[in-house]
Amino acid sequence: MFSSYDQQWLEEQIETWRGYLRRRQAIRTADVAELEDHLRGVLEELMASGLAADEAFLVAIRRMGNLDALSREFAREHSERIWKQFVIGSVDQKEDTKRWTDAAAAFGFAILAALLVKAPALLESLWDVPAGFYIRNASLLIFPALIGYFIWKRKLPQSVILGLTAVFVAGVLFANVYPFHPAGSTESLTGMHLPIALWLAVGVAYTGGRWQDWARRMDFVRWSGELFIYYVLIALGGGVLTAVMTLIFTTIGIDVRPFFASWLLPCGAAGAVIVSSWLVEAKQSVIENMAPVLSRLFTPLFAAVLLAFLTALLARGGGVDISRDALIAFDLLLAVVLGLVLYSISARDPDAQPDMLDILQVVLLLSAILADAVALWAIVARISEFGWSPNRVAALGENLILFANLTGSAVFYARFLRGRASFSALERWQTAYLPVYALWAAVVVLFFPPVFGYI
Repeated sequence: MFSSYDQQWLEEQIETWRGYLRRRQAIRTADVAELEDHLRGVLEELMASGLAADEAFLVAIRRMGNLDALSREFAREHSERIWKQFVIGSVDQKEDTKRWTDAAAAFGFAILAALLVKAPALLESLWDVPAGFYIRNASLLIFPALIGYFIWKRKLPQSVILGLTAVFVAGVLFANVYPFHPAGSTESLTGMHLPIALWLAVGVAYTGGRWQDWARRMDFVRWSGELFIYYVLIALGGGVLTAVMTLIFTTIGIDVRPFFASWLLPCGAAGAVIVSSWLVEAKQSVIENMAPVLSRLFTPLFAAVLLAFLTALLARGGGVDISRDALIAFDLLLAVVLGLVLYSISARDPDAQPDMLDILQVVLLLSAILADAVALWAIVARISEFGWSPNRVAALGENLILFANLTGSAVFYARFLRGRASFSALERWQTAYLPVYALWAAVVVLFFPPVFGYI
């Protein structure tokens, strides 16, 4: 037996065949009816032997072609179209099934991330959550679900899974065994740098364990930028949702803000990481159109901001006095600039000829190098005046790493503009440099607390 869908499809195809015969010549209705009876008999015979409805129809009209010239012509004109229809339909059906499976898995891992984030609070009656626990362990609660999603999706080998597990076990140990001072500098540094170190593990999972392939590393860079875009969009939508919910529930005298603070915000923030990851891959063609637009829009804007800053600095004369908070903001700006350069590189066609955007990229890189030199000058001045501290050493190392990366990128980009190197050389430089950030972050997490006395 075959389904009602197959039966309906067969009737549609037989109607098409019958209309074809009637249109091509003045053929008697009785003759068409006789041929149709014969066609249906062949179909029943073929399906009884185990053929599917589509296969049976293709074979039947070809057999009919041996008896009737018009049927033979119909088979020649329509069999290829019918074959493509079923092949494509089968592929589309498989793709639809795959998309629904991916979506279900992504939302399942998103729920897992939300549960992991809330687990310490739910178990608070059994143990006292230490002060600063979430600062140090936020990434350890979210990233396992994200990596689990890629383990499922990429079908990672057991050796890679064991390696990733060892990395996270080490992260759990070093984030929790040190006797941190509450709200101390080393605790904050651990909370900021551990996600950077673990992001490399996410990259290994995303690339399917093929981290040595520089092209796969560039895919990871591209995916990271796209993930950020989707995450921000989801966050903006979540902000609108919470505002609307607060407004409507207030009208009936219910304060939902405690629910937002304790459940919706932490669970939503954690789950959105996995949902964003799924969206990046599911809607990749949309993002591929967004990436060049964003890079062309923000590259000249950031270059203008940095050039204006440097011009104002020279016009004012003298040194620069950057406080701790201002230095953090300054470093964040440089990190955003580096991210913009990476994102622009990942969105560019490596075989395309240099254009105005490439020149602007070099201007942006040179401006960022000079701005980073100003930041290094300010850091060294603070160290000479106030001495060594974990924050200053961490900032010094990060700015030195940024300076080397930006300088190397400017050199490779300039060589590309002059026709002395391919664009792939710049891509390889950027992807090869990524582990340096993770390595420095790991140094901060592993060694800064004992070296600086857990302050």
